[in-house]
Amino acid sequence: MSLPATRTSPLRWGVNYTPSQSWFHSWQDFDIDAVRADLESIASLGLDHVRIFPLWSLLQPNRTLIRPQGIADVGRVVDAAAEFGLDVSVDGLQGHLSSFDYLPSWVTSWHRRNIFTDPEVVAAEAQLITALATEVSARPNVLGMTLGNETNQFAVERHPEQHVTTPAQMGEWISTLLASVRNVWPEGMHQHSFDDNVWFVDSSPVTPTHAATLGDVTTVHSWVFVAVAHLFPQGHPARTLFADYLLQLAAAYAEDPQRPIWLQEIGAPYPAVPFDGAADFLEQSLRPVLDTPNLWGVTWWCSHDVSRKLADFPELEYTLGLLDSERQVKPAGKRLAELIAAEKVNPTAPAQRSTAVSFDPGDLATGVGRSVADPAGELFRSWLERAASGEKPTLVRSAKTGDTAYLAARGITQVVS
Repeated sequence: MSLPATRTSPLRWGVNYTPSQSWFHSWQDFDIDAVRADLESIASLGLDHVRIFPLWSLLQPNRTLIRPQGIADVGRVVDAAAEFGLDVSVDGLQGHLSSFDYLPSWVTSWHRRNIFTDPEVVAAEAQLITALATEVSARPNVLGMTLGNETNQFAVERHPEQHVTTPAQMGEWISTLLASVRNVWPEGMHQHSFDDNVWFVDSSPVTPTHAATLGDVTTVHSWVFVAVAHLFPQGHPARTLFADYLLQLAAAYAEDPQRPIWLQEIGAPYPAVPFDGAADFLEQSLRPVLDTPNLWGVTWWCSHDVSRKLADFPELEYTLGLLDSERQVKPAGKRLAELIAAEKVNPTAPAQRSTAVSFDPGDLATGVGRSVADPAGELFRSWLERAASGEKPTLVRSAKTGDTAYLAARGITQVVS
């Protein structure tokens, strides 16, 4: 039985803002009226915040040049969001977006330098983070900064131009950039983001410990096409319970039982989710997580479809929006608006989970052993069996099972192997 819990503030509902006109290339030909129209269509769904993605290569085209106009445009988006009652979280180093990389020319090709370990590059990155924070931090509707979108992707073995780094070096990089933003914006909510390689792939230099201890919140990006869809067929509860599993995994790695978790990305990717099933997938994925006491908020990916006028995106990217590229609300957008309205009237009560499935994650410093949590393994199947039956289990590291104060803080009264 779940124990009652409290949430310190109302659950936040947002969307990752993908401009309807020219996608993120729109930062090059900035049109504030188009931005306003997009933000108005977002606000109409009842959402309260957006996450925005200025392109690194446009903001900092040379290591010692940060474009004032580029920085000012970020501030203008924040101001436009305020007109429609929207708060904003700003991502810094883009970085990686929807299968495309946007590294500036001074770290690629003939000027190839490691973005995580080269001292001059890291110093330049810190200067850009500082410039962005300085521009937006005084605005009342800005939440904080994420260092960049899934920056770990540049360091994983599968990347065609891998920037090799170690877990220790990656921890130093994350800490250095977080310190740079906190230096000018101590009261903001600042974090880093990553894909689920961090939770499942032993060789990923960003570790679960980095994920759950560095920054003010733990971010979760839940994408079923990566780790789940090829293992479990359409209609299997593994698909709609995957986001909940990631939240429980994030909670298990945190040393602080009250550490906030932000479901920063979740979407309905085709063909893992059929076109006519996106609205149901949205609701069935979100309802299981709403009682998580330390869930800060949900930020759907994404606001608007990528226009079919743009070439070479993976097919799923053209259909992920809550609205289409003409700003018309799609079934998933309508369903999310209905869910938000219902939750505002009668919010799901937060509840701690009394049953936890234990696991040994291996070496926390290197992350070797974390693959025990991969959806192909027994841990996920054991957790899933209980979750699908309605038991609402959580997860706990085996090293914590003898810590009575920790277990009590999380409301865990039963541990199963």
